[in-house]
Amino acid sequence: MTELNKRVYGIIGIGSKMANWNADFSGFPKSLSSGEIFGSDKALKYTMKKKWSEQGEKVVYIKSYTIGNKGNLMPRTLKERYEQVFDTEIKSGESEKILTNLFSATDVKNFGATFAEKGNNISITGAVQISQGMNKYEDSRAQVQQILSPFRDPNAKEKNKPGEDAQNSTLGNKIVSDEAHYFYSFVINPKAYDDYKKLGVTEGYSEEDYEKFKLAAIDSATSYATNAKEGANNEFSMFVETKLDAYLPSLANYIEFEKSSEENSKDKIIFTGKSIIEKRDDIEKIQVYYDNEKIDLVDFPDNIEIYNIYTREKIEA
Repeated sequence: MTELNKRVYGIIGIGSKMANWNADFSGFPKSLSSGEIFGSDKALKYTMKKKWSEQGEKVVYIKSYTIGNKGNLMPRTLKERYEQVFDTEIKSGESEKILTNLFSATDVKNFGATFAEKGNNISITGAVQISQGMNKYEDSRAQVQQILSPFRDPNAKEKNKPGEDAQNSTLGNKIVSDEAHYFYSFVINPKAYDDYKKLGVTEGYSEEDYEKFKLAAIDSATSYATNAKEGANNEFSMFVETKLDAYLPSLANYIEFEKSSEENSKDKIIFTGKSIIEKRDDIEKIQVYYDNEKIDLVDFPDNIEIYNIYTREKIEA
């Protein structure tokens, strides 16, 4: 294992068209009190965990189900999920073993964990930290679609005349945003696990761990297709690899999105923080993956490597 010997700062951009990338409990896209739409870091992390799980990686912190004693379907507890993933029973006084197991899970290695079972109280701050993803497209609008169910509601007769059954099938709603463009900042600090390395429960955050995260940051939303999220795709990812002692602000704060007003022309992703990352000795490499068929990059540093986000083929300037 080769330990990652650099910090990585970056941005993950999710484009959503007629989809609902991250809904609140009312079903509408999450928004601040000001009305500004955003996506939580949990929504992005979930698609990454699903991708890793489907690839056969160990993933602990994701919903899974079991059949209860009465035959009902219900979510597993943290204890049940841990025992399922690691095929072992939790016992008190086994914090070292539990830590070692947790660090072998891809989601924990990246995002950390909180674990409190059988007297084992463990908190791991993840090497990867992801911000909330703010929507940079100002003209986003929520759309409510009525959906006709193929079934009638058996309880609807309570709303009709006594003794009468419901005559019609039920109606439901599907809520989407017509268009939104979410941009998340992230930072990877491989030094986060130094104390755990001293305990002997992990070898630290490795180059392999970074590659797994990087691939998920490029295509996990695109590969995750549900009824609500079909139409939400990875459209932009930026990776700024620096020396261990380099510090950068949240890079997504320097992103602007400009919608094209002309048919068959490209939208623009504008970077306003060029002076922050250009001509610095402590920055080793900058890579950008994006949908170059639909997007133009504006005011990005000249020394970046650019790739198509879907094919991962390098784009020559």
